[in-house]
Amino acid sequence: MGALVLELLPLGLGIVMSPLAIMALVAVLLSQRARTNGVLFLVGWVVGLALVLALSFVLLDALEVHERRTPPLWVPVIRLLLGAGLLYATVFVYRRGSSRKQQMAAAGSPREVAAAAPQLPGWLQAVDTFTPGRSFLLGLGIFALNPVDVSFAFLAALEIRLAEVPTTAAVGSLVVFGLAGTLPIAVPVCWRLAAGPRAEPSLDHVRRWIAAHTSVLNAALLLFIAVLQIQKGVSALVGT
Repeated sequence: MGALVLELLPLGLGIVMSPLAIMALVAVLLSQRARTNGVLFLVGWVVGLALVLALSFVLLDALEVHERRTPPLWVPVIRLLLGAGLLYATVFVYRRGSSRKQQMAAAGSPREVAAAAPQLPGWLQAVDTFTPGRSFLLGLGIFALNPVDVSFAFLAALEIRLAEVPTTAAVGSLVVFGLAGTLPIAVPVCWRLAAGPRAEPSLDHVRRWIAAHTSVLNAALLLFIAVLQIQKGVSALVGT
């Protein structure tokens, strides 16, 4: 199980370093009713992550991927398609992030944060007046509707299904992966709950650092995972 968790580490890092989620979360934590909305955002994120992992795991079980000595042809094809998609995402993240990072770093309010982040929908500009229910839906959607995060979760479930481990170890690996993917949301929320308004300067500092550096870091990580999936897909096709 330990070796499997290490193999999942790059996919987990892809979720942990999600700039879209962190920028949205910081906007929530700097808004009205920050504590309540932050907790509901966290709950929504956990539900979204758990649903995608569970559905992927069940779907792959129904397809009996793990019961075959040689994975079916669609497995390497899916790897190649996801790898190609992640390569496109690499270019998109780098170009879009480089053009907007100064505007995001200079934003001084939740509304300006939302307006400056190109990936965030227009309705998020009203985040400073969000209700708890809407914050929950934001946390849920920010994961479940993000194709990059969903791809990482699906690939994690695929790696676990293809690994020759008992069911308990497979489920344990899913839980560890899910916990790792929750950390980037849980830590700021817990800090806001513990420190109250005193947490705002540090949260704003985190937001500015992310705005300044995340495009390069995420582009590099996406490129690494894309190349890894393409290599695995090509190797499987050549070996068949």
